[in-house]
Amino acid sequence: MRMEKRAICGLQVVSLPRRCCRELFITAAPAPGEPAGALLGNIAGVLRDCGGRIVSQEVFGIWSQEKDVRRALASAFGEIAWPVTWVRRKAAPTACLGGIQTWAVSGVSVEPLEFGGHIVGSTFEDDDARYCRLGGLLPTDATSSRAAQAREVLEQMETVLRAAGMEFRQVLRTWFYNADILSWYGDFNQTRNSFFTEQRVFDAVVPASTAVGTYPAAALATPALVSGLLAVRAKSGKVVAVAVPSALQRAALDYGSSFSRAVELTLPDHRRLLVSGTASIAAGGHTVYAGDVDAQIARTLEVVHAILASRGMDWPDVTRAIAHFKRAADVAVFHGPGAGCPAVALPVLSVESEICRDDLLFELEVDAVGFTEAGGALPGLHTSRAPCT
Repeated sequence: MRMEKRAICGLQVVSLPRRCCRELFITAAPAPGEPAGALLGNIAGVLRDCGGRIVSQEVFGIWSQEKDVRRALASAFGEIAWPVTWVRRKAAPTACLGGIQTWAVSGVSVEPLEFGGHIVGSTFEDDDARYCRLGGLLPTDATSSRAAQAREVLEQMETVLRAAGMEFRQVLRTWFYNADILSWYGDFNQTRNSFFTEQRVFDAVVPASTAVGTYPAAALATPALVSGLLAVRAKSGKVVAVAVPSALQRAALDYGSSFSRAVELTLPDHRRLLVSGTASIAAGGHTVYAGDVDAQIARTLEVVHAILASRGMDWPDVTRAIAHFKRAADVAVFHGPGAGCPAVALPVLSVESEICRDDLLFELEVDAVGFTEAGGALPGLHTSRAPCT
């Protein structure tokens, strides 16, 4: 079994054949001036060809008319029976930033999950595990304190997971897109820490995570955040999750931020590595190369690559990536000719986001898949292992 990668109609399509199904990871970044309908139509065409059913989508603001994108989504796919996370930019686009990421699966049934009259999740099962992806979770009262909104969203996650026959300790990955993140990141961390303690998350594997500053899309007042997660419940002891440390950065838990640098999920047919949002932070925990975006990107790539290498993986094994830029103009440093970055080979979206420290200009998150050859061995992990049961 090996991944298949191809570029078609402006899409980066990663296909992962499994023992009983096939997973697809589609990264779609628009060409300059390309309308939403054309891009979404191309995604729909790929899925029709392989019988893929969508598990989740993330739409990062790239078009000035959000209503047009929503109409185009319905036109391309019909009834939307999966979670869609909408994240918009602060202002109108000045560069080709953003796009759509789609996770789909063929060969198994995908079931939607509802909360408050809205579809906020999907579940599917294979021979090895039950998978749950939540997205687009918003607080119901955008006028309450930001900490209260964060708490409500975490409670929504727990409620939906419970309805799906799962619990929060089976969560392997979270995403938090927080409005004006720098003004309340401390409160957010405190709220998350308290909730994780109540849910006994620290007794299991603490999820990998991304928390960046964006502008969650909503019909009324701007909410404090929009969120999502990935959870896995094993069907046997052969499915195991483990926190993966970074050799070049200290554990985030050491300074009060509740996430693992990465989490690896081992399944009978492959290993899946989920690398948290990673930025230019030294082993001691302080920012390095403040104000120098070129050096910050290089440092971030070094740190992420070291995590991949520690699990026998490399850039070609990446299935999905998001590059977060504090300044839209800096995207050329990552994608430009001679930049010396792996961006050309990555299925990556570049988006404009506020990073969780004022002096950080860049952050990168990736997912990757690895295979252990017969007779091969991987470096051991000196961390607690936990079955996803």
